[in-house]
Amino acid sequence: MERKETRVIRVGSVLIGGQNPVSIQSMNNTDTRDVESTQEQIGRLANAGCDITRVAIPDMEAARALKRICRSSPIPVVADIHFDYRLALESIYNGANKIRINPGNIGSMDRLKQVADEAKKADIPIRVGVNSGSIHREFLDKWGGVNENSMVQSALQSIRQLEECGFDQIVVSIKASDPLLTIRTYRLLSTMVPYPLHIGVTEAGTPKEGIVRSAVGIGTLLAEGIGDTIRVSLTGDPVKEVECAMDILKSLHLRTVGIEIISCPTCGRTSVDLIHLAEQAQERFKHIREPVKLAIMGCAVNGPGEAREADLGIAGGIGEYLLFSKGQILRKVPEDKALEELSLELERFLAERKSKT
Repeated sequence: MERKETRVIRVGSVLIGGQNPVSIQSMNNTDTRDVESTQEQIGRLANAGCDITRVAIPDMEAARALKRICRSSPIPVVADIHFDYRLALESIYNGANKIRINPGNIGSMDRLKQVADEAKKADIPIRVGVNSGSIHREFLDKWGGVNENSMVQSALQSIRQLEECGFDQIVVSIKASDPLLTIRTYRLLSTMVPYPLHIGVTEAGTPKEGIVRSAVGIGTLLAEGIGDTIRVSLTGDPVKEVECAMDILKSLHLRTVGIEIISCPTCGRTSVDLIHLAEQAQERFKHIREPVKLAIMGCAVNGPGEAREADLGIAGGIGEYLLFSKGQILRKVPEDKALEELSLELERFLAERKSKT
C-alpha cells in the first residue's frame, strides 16, 4: 500500500518515517528506578518484536537510572517527561535515545530551548505528545471543545515552539481514547506536517476491548498510508501490546515476521476440538520468526481448499487429520499426533526454504 511520505528520523538504531518499516513501540510499566526489573521487561518486549520502548521519568533517580538501562538495552529507549525540563536534560545526559515531552507543560520557552539544544547536541529526536486531555484552553474555546480541530491546532502550536528553538527532529503523536476521533485527527494532521507520526488509541482499555479499539483506529490509519510508528495501549502486560501491534501490521501486510495462523470459526460439522488445537498451535509456534502461514481447519472435506493459501495446515476429521500444503494433501495423520506432525513438517519446510536462499 502507498504510504504518505514523511521526514526520516533516527531513534537509536531504528529509522522511522519515509518508507522505512512501520515500527512497534511499547512502554515499560516497571519502576524505572528498579533497573533490573526494567531491563528484564525490555528484554521480553524485544523478544516479542518491540522496536522501541519508553520508560517513565518521574524524578532524578529515574533519569540517572537510564545510564544503566540504555547501556544494556537491545532496543532504543525513550524517556517520558512531564512538567520538569530538568528531568529531560538529565535523561539526555544519561543516554536516552529520544525524549517525549509536551512543550506546553515543560515550562517557559527558555527552558524548552535548553532541552531542544541539548537534544540537538546529542543527536536525538523529541516526540511531541498531545492527547485529548491535554489541549490548550484557547483551542478548546475557539473550536468548541475536544475535536480534531482543537487537537491538531494544539499539536501545531507545540511543533512551532520546537521549530522556534531551531529544532526539527520531531515525531508527533496526537491520540484520543475514541478511535473515530483518533482517525479524524490524524487524517487532518497528516496533511499539515512533514514529520513522522506516532499513532495509537490512548487509554484503549483492557485487552478485551483495547485490542479492538486499537485495531480499528490504528488499522484504519495504516490502511490509508498514515503512520510511521505505532503503540497499542493496553491495561496489562506490555508484551501483549507488542503482540497486538504485530498482528495489526501482519494483517495489513506491513510485517511478514513470524507465524500467521488462520483457522475456521467452527460449525456443526466440526467433529474435533479445533478451538483447543488452534490455541495450542498459537502458543507452540509463537517463537518462530520466519514468515509462515499455518492453517488449523475443522473440516477435512473443505478445509484444504478453503485454506489453499496456507504454507502448511491440518484439517480435522474423526480420528484423523489431513496434513496439507497450499491446498494439496500430503498425508493423513492420527488425531492425537496432528500438532506434532505439523511441527515436523514445519521444520522440514523451513529447512528447505533456508537451503534455497
